[in-house]
Amino acid sequence: MKIRRLSYIFILLLYPILQTAALDLSDPYMYVSGIIDPLIDPNEGETTFRSLLIPGGGRSEAMGSAFTALADDISFFDTNPSGSSTMKNTELAVLHNSWIADSRLETVSYTVRLDNLGMGASARCFYVPFTEYNTFGERVSRGYYTETVATLNASHNFLAGYYFKGIAVGANLKAGFRSMPDYSDNYGNLQQGSGAGQSAAAFMVDIGAQTRFNLLKLYSSRDPNFHVGATLRNAGPPVSGEALPTVAAAGVAWKMANPITFSGEIQQPLNFMNLKNSGRTVFGAGFSVEFASFFTLLGGLQLKGANPRISLGGEMNVNDIQFNINYTLDMTTQAAVFNRISLAAKLNLGDRGRADRQKRIEKLYIEGLRLYALGELDEAVEVWNAALDLDKRFDPAIEGVRTALYTIQIQQEIRKLQILEDSEAQAGGTDP
Repeated sequence: MKIRRLSYIFILLLYPILQTAALDLSDPYMYVSGIIDPLIDPNEGETTFRSLLIPGGGRSEAMGSAFTALADDISFFDTNPSGSSTMKNTELAVLHNSWIADSRLETVSYTVRLDNLGMGASARCFYVPFTEYNTFGERVSRGYYTETVATLNASHNFLAGYYFKGIAVGANLKAGFRSMPDYSDNYGNLQQGSGAGQSAAAFMVDIGAQTRFNLLKLYSSRDPNFHVGATLRNAGPPVSGEALPTVAAAGVAWKMANPITFSGEIQQPLNFMNLKNSGRTVFGAGFSVEFASFFTLLGGLQLKGANPRISLGGEMNVNDIQFNINYTLDMTTQAAVFNRISLAAKLNLGDRGRADRQKRIEKLYIEGLRLYALGELDEAVEVWNAALDLDKRFDPAIEGVRTALYTIQIQQEIRKLQILEDSEAQAGGTDP
């Protein structure tokens, strides 16, 4: 009896699902298109060097490219050039992104930080196989269409200290070259040098800024948990009468709990040849969950016109090497979807002794506190000044020196008053 009742309940629950499945979806293309057609960007594709909009991979792509504020990975080259001055370690990375069909994007990047100065270089090449056949099925041309971009980066973190982590400002200088293979005329005859006419060079710049502070922090840590960033990317003169894919972006990132980070971003394409033809605003969001010191789960969503992009990735740390793999699902105005995989390997080359120096600074500061508590103020000032020789913006030592000097000044004033009182007392005792 009980089994029969459960069967009835199951059928009742299943009935709405069967009703939905029975709807006429004989034309899935029209069904899907009807939903996302209002989001189609009529100005999409009006710029050149479109490969600049393809993420190289790594943490940035996994978090839906909502990385302008965070920029704490070598993939900052794609999002915010100020990231090099806040990186914890020197890094060398190679990235591979399998794009649509046979197209590929290969990237190699290097960044190093010297205190508050960050520098780096990156090179990326996007390529698509090109094969042309004549009307008789004979191959007349073969080669690759490529877009290669070289980047030099520099940034500086201004006013960085123990409490306020500074305002990082940076720039990327980019030089690119588009190579088109030779092609045939209307009669199938290969035209030598025809590809050179459509090949072109491009020059552009990225500028960006970033700051970090504490806001709604639910855990204890010296690292700030809230990031704000803004960038202008791919700004430069037109190439062969076509605008570059310039983008202005702003974003935030919030580490609500120690292992969990959320990020959000707004991007606005800019067509400097005709601002009215600029694309629609792009929205992105991402998350990062550090399950263990050796594994982090990443995910993101980007809504760009009628092209939602969902990413899921993971980072695995093995000694000084970090491996990243991302799976991305792109949904276009076609009923079919396509998937792609990007891979990255990053080598941690160390922090150039910054962590050891920080330990020495903190050890000196604690020693200064001990001397201050014992009343040895001059010795405490000496020790704290030694800490400031290592980091002139170590705020606790600055405050310690200021307090100790003020205390010494007060003690000197008290001694003067005591000497004055003793003198007056002696003068009163000898008065006839």
